[in-house]
Amino acid sequence: MAYSQRKDGHHADIVIYGGTSAGVIAAVQATKMGKSVIVISPDVHLGGLSASGLGFTDTGDKSVIGGLARTFYQRVYQHYQQANAWNWQKKEEYGNKGQGTPAIDGKDRTMWIFEPHVAEQIMEDFVKENKLTVYRDEGLAREAGVEMKDGKIISIKTLSGKIFRAKMFIDATYEGDLMAAAKVNYHVGREANAVYQEQWNGVQAMVFQHSHYFKNNIDPYKKPGDKTSGLLAGISNDQPGPNGTADHKLQAYCYRMCLTDRPENRIEFPKPDRYNPMDYELLLRVFNAGWNELFNKYDPIPNHKTDTNNHGPFSTDFIGMNYDYPEATYAKRKEIIKAHENYQKGLMYFMANDPRMPKDIQQQVKKWGLAKDEFKDNGNWPYQIYVREARRMVGDFVMTEHEVLGKKEVPNPIGMGSYALDSHNVQRYVTPAGYVQNEGDIGVKAPKPYGISYQAIVPKRTECKNLLVPVCLSSSHIAYGSVRMEPVFMILAESAATAASLAIDHKINIQDVKYNQLKNLLLNQKQCLTLTH
Repeated sequence: MAYSQRKDGHHADIVIYGGTSAGVIAAVQATKMGKSVIVISPDVHLGGLSASGLGFTDTGDKSVIGGLARTFYQRVYQHYQQANAWNWQKKEEYGNKGQGTPAIDGKDRTMWIFEPHVAEQIMEDFVKENKLTVYRDEGLAREAGVEMKDGKIISIKTLSGKIFRAKMFIDATYEGDLMAAAKVNYHVGREANAVYQEQWNGVQAMVFQHSHYFKNNIDPYKKPGDKTSGLLAGISNDQPGPNGTADHKLQAYCYRMCLTDRPENRIEFPKPDRYNPMDYELLLRVFNAGWNELFNKYDPIPNHKTDTNNHGPFSTDFIGMNYDYPEATYAKRKEIIKAHENYQKGLMYFMANDPRMPKDIQQQVKKWGLAKDEFKDNGNWPYQIYVREARRMVGDFVMTEHEVLGKKEVPNPIGMGSYALDSHNVQRYVTPAGYVQNEGDIGVKAPKPYGISYQAIVPKRTECKNLLVPVCLSSSHIAYGSVRMEPVFMILAESAATAASLAIDHKINIQDVKYNQLKNLLLNQKQCLTLTH
């Protein structure tokens, strides 16, 4: 069924806001259900983080990734079966050695690790094959762009003035902008442990579960030992609150850089627009204290490239510099994003060029650079910053660590997660002993895959009756640390589109969808809802 354009705007059964992997998958599923659909993407490039450097997929238990999400990873597998997919490396040179999850799973014909441009091409193939209508570079007018009547969204307006009308809406953004503009209740930051009787939420000072903390006593002052000289860049004057208490701070963002050590495809690390070598003085002190794990998260993806992620006490995460991002205006968000870009480009430029760097490490860094054949229209820099967490809806059901850790049953599951409770650092401060330390980094393994409730993607009935939120879903901060994985967003988005279609068919509110009907459809789509092994 095609959408229609009328005098009062663009009409469709379902309008999806967000060109992320979740947005595209939701649109494919809506089309499969015979519904007309429009995707409105604030970005030009589709696929979100999956197409923007996060190619070393955080899978957890791959057996519970079903439906269209699995189709995506099967498409990756099919791509790398072609000889012309291997430009810079022989296929047999790339495999499962050293990786925690199999890169290529021949038995299931899936592949979980891929180059950014491959993911983007698969997303574009989905668009073409399903004849999806996509409006790109169209940001929601967040102040007054959502028209509501009787608890339903009637229309949404973009900054360019276009108006989109639909029976059902899906917010597939990392930020939750449509949800917020529709006045749905949400939370930003960490809840106190007392709110949901959790252990791992709230402030977690001096709790170390990964290697992303300062193992040595590092002086925080510009002149070592001299408090009057001021703190080094990136260290906060604030002290964390008592452990387990709430704050409105966020786990850190970064870019997932695609690097290569293949000289013919390598571009030297560029000097950022704003560069100050003193911003990296703290890193120098870490190296000088003997830290040697720099290359531990240069995770190998095909063709001599990496998905380079944050690792260690001072790395690609720009700790403490994203707190305003979720609620910020578009202009302010651009400033925050630019500051992250400058920081991370500066980090790489510093390590490759500063004469004070340890020589052996610098020589290794110089072997790496940005990949010439990725992000070609963006200076070879990823399109999308890694928004690990922004707004989170507060629905009638909230996913907490109790569900993730298998301590409580999940009602009405529409998909499964399995990754650890994973929060990156939230702040960097000076300890009472006078040394620099990070806070907020948590990693607690989920004992087995767990269900994610339908009620976690649906707002309260009193707030909005025709909106689904599969990305900024109803979850505590620490539970979101497990849920927030790209395969899970795709899974929840497919289920959201299925539920939206059912609601349209039965002319009911999204809260009134009968779970058994939804469940049967999802099982037919080969979604995994409960453990069968």
